[in-house]
Amino acid sequence: MTLKQLFVILGLTGFASMGYAIEEPAYEIAQQIDNVELRDYVPSIQARTTMASDDSSSSSFRRLANYIFGGNAQEQSIAMTAPVETDITDSGYMAFTLPSQYAMAQLPSPNDQSVSLHAVPARRIAVIAFGGWATDGRVEEKSRELLSVLEANGIEAVGEPFLNQYNPPWTLPWNRRNEVAVPVGLRPRLSTAAAVSALRCNQIRIYRPLRSHPTSASEACQHEWASSPPATQQTLAGPTC
Repeated sequence: MTLKQLFVILGLTGFASMGYAIEEPAYEIAQQIDNVELRDYVPSIQARTTMASDDSSSSSFRRLANYIFGGNAQEQSIAMTAPVETDITDSGYMAFTLPSQYAMAQLPSPNDQSVSLHAVPARRIAVIAFGGWATDGRVEEKSRELLSVLEANGIEAVGEPFLNQYNPPWTLPWNRRNEVAVPVGLRPRLSTAAAVSALRCNQIRIYRPLRSHPTSASEACQHEWASSPPATQQTLAGPTC
């Protein structure tokens, strides 16, 4: 891949900050806790490359960019998406999420053996956003802040933190969009029958995101939907037995 092509890719990534349509992984906000969002992401496919200790981020980016610019078995161009995901642990990786229009079987194999394709299952991610430059110190600070909020609210991190960056290098600091994120566990759910039974005896309160609604008359069970903290949720409370 030529330097000109690399700048074209970075420029396309920058369009996202200027209102142009660059695809991002689809998600819904499950909960907001202070400045932390819990997001439910749909399944996706990533192109990944490892980042050795002696490897630069620009080298990793170039390998991934080369894949989507035709450095693959079919010489096929694939649209750039945002963000660029970077693992911030010692065994780091960099990843591009590939456009949602593709199934794994439709994607060409990378020519570079250091680039591989990964099916990423649906996952819940805790995210804290910040602007400015994503320096090592800033990322470390936001990682501590994120994990502290999760621990204070009894939410278990089930993976290592990673960095999301949405902008090309020349984006001015006050326009930059960054996130530190970490996978978290999903809370166990009752079956519909068990939930209705418990609700009838006023034994539990089930919190659902605002987008959720009872799917049947039996599930609704004459319960009143009322606003309840956190502000992004509603409480479905059952009558007294």
